[in-house]
Amino acid sequence: MKKLTPPLTDEIIAGLRAGDQVLISGKIYTARDQAHYRLIKLIEEAKPLPFDINGQIIYYVGPTPAKPGEVIGSAGPTTSYRMDKYAPALIALGLKGMIGKGKRSQEVKDALKKYKAVYFGAIGGAGALISKSIRSSRIIAYEDLLSEAVRELVVKDFPAYVVNDMYGGDLYEKGRLDFENKI
Repeated sequence: MKKLTPPLTDEIIAGLRAGDQVLISGKIYTARDQAHYRLIKLIEEAKPLPFDINGQIIYYVGPTPAKPGEVIGSAGPTTSYRMDKYAPALIALGLKGMIGKGKRSQEVKDALKKYKAVYFGAIGGAGALISKSIRSSRIIAYEDLLSEAVRELVVKDFPAYVVNDMYGGDLYEKGRLDFENKI
């Protein structure tokens, strides 16, 4: 198990391989479809993003409202392919990691290789458990998007797997091949 603290560097990314288990602690950011659309619009207009993206991790999540006394509600990963049309531009600007569930497009995988970044998978259906690793949550942009607003999260030992690494490794492909070779 590897422990990571953003911002991530090229050297940290180089040490990660598809299949590695990681625990992430520190600040990460949330964004889903509409927030990504707005981030890309800012880039196109040469305006600053609401946070410094360099070395950061974006978690694809739309958390449920927090119960009284809790930091956040259930915070399970969103299907990642919906952000695939936006991700390469953010990776080119210095985004080093994304957390979600499901496969990524070849364009995203190519950007991971070119710009030295990784895609992490979080366990779908485990949103209530994942939320226990979130220590604080505050909206930093697009409050009108409600659960899809951009948030800054402080996490402690957020569990994830490296799904796609900067070398072209793909945990989903490896898992499929391993299964087929056992039949």
